[in-house]
Amino acid sequence: MGQVTLRGLRKRFGATDVIRGVDLDIADGEFMVFVGPSGCGKTTTLRLIAGLESASEGDILIDGRRCNDVHPAQRGAAMVFQSYALYPHMTVAENMGFSLRMAGVGRAERERQVLQAAQTLRIDSLLQRLPRELSGGQRQRVAIGRAIVRNPRVFLFDEPLSNLDAALRVDMRIELKRMHHEIGTTMVYVTHDQVEAMTLADRIAVFRDGIIEQVGAPMDVYERPANRFVATFMGSPRVNLVERPDEQATAAHQRLWAMLDETGDPGLQSIGLRPEHLRLVPDPTPNDVAARVVLAEHLGDTTIVHLRVEGVDELLRAKLEGDTPGLKAGHQVGLATVASTRMRFDQSGNLLG
Repeated sequence: MGQVTLRGLRKRFGATDVIRGVDLDIADGEFMVFVGPSGCGKTTTLRLIAGLESASEGDILIDGRRCNDVHPAQRGAAMVFQSYALYPHMTVAENMGFSLRMAGVGRAERERQVLQAAQTLRIDSLLQRLPRELSGGQRQRVAIGRAIVRNPRVFLFDEPLSNLDAALRVDMRIELKRMHHEIGTTMVYVTHDQVEAMTLADRIAVFRDGIIEQVGAPMDVYERPANRFVATFMGSPRVNLVERPDEQATAAHQRLWAMLDETGDPGLQSIGLRPEHLRLVPDPTPNDVAARVVLAEHLGDTTIVHLRVEGVDELLRAKLEGDTPGLKAGHQVGLATVASTRMRFDQSGNLLG
């Protein structure tokens, strides 16, 4: 079992409220990802679950047991940090088995558990090496293996891949997902990288300023964000947001709004459109929404085009399939959409039904 329940959780450092009332249920065996910008409270919440910080208010329950006053070692949670924190003079096997040795586990049983964890992580051939003889990805696997041998109810990951290069991050995401599928233990994972969140999570909790803005499956959060903040944080390139034009708005701004607004709702203040749902018209007519190419990023399989519409404050972004070498800065194009998917926000920034 590994169910985690947070109720009315608050944390203050002096007069500063860092966690301002978090309620969350994490199911047994779930891969929950905390995501949000720096300083939003996601790591503090993880440390509260681990027992590395004490809650100012509220309750932390693991499998129904209130753990606020339980020592971290007795909570059934194992934490993997951003830094590997391996003992440089110990072998991989010794690093992984250190907590078992401290707990008085016999050598034969300790070696059995270490080997089993190493095989799960595919590092059983590295058990006699020292940390300096390992790559960054291998060191992170050792750090994860050190947590696995404790057989915890809950794994807690604090940005464990942030020290790895891009290719290794992809490889380790695959390994973490495979490991979760194999061992089935509850995992709570903190990251500021929304790509990691989307690819790893069963559910995502989006944090901002010490509260959770939204909890849901990755595609639900992506397609139906609760508010403008979630819409802009999730997704790369970021969502296009177009504000309702006023009486002094340019004709291009008004045409853009008319193209996007399908309801005529007077309470509608802004509309969000994902870049992959925006398309370009190479030879626009006078009735089309005109835009000027500011920058085209040619990425091989995709092209990201940044566009300026007269009178619209923010640049718009279109994500096109394949390479489009003909698009260059200064080109005039028209805009069109390829899907009816819209995010409609009221004046407070909340999603309209």
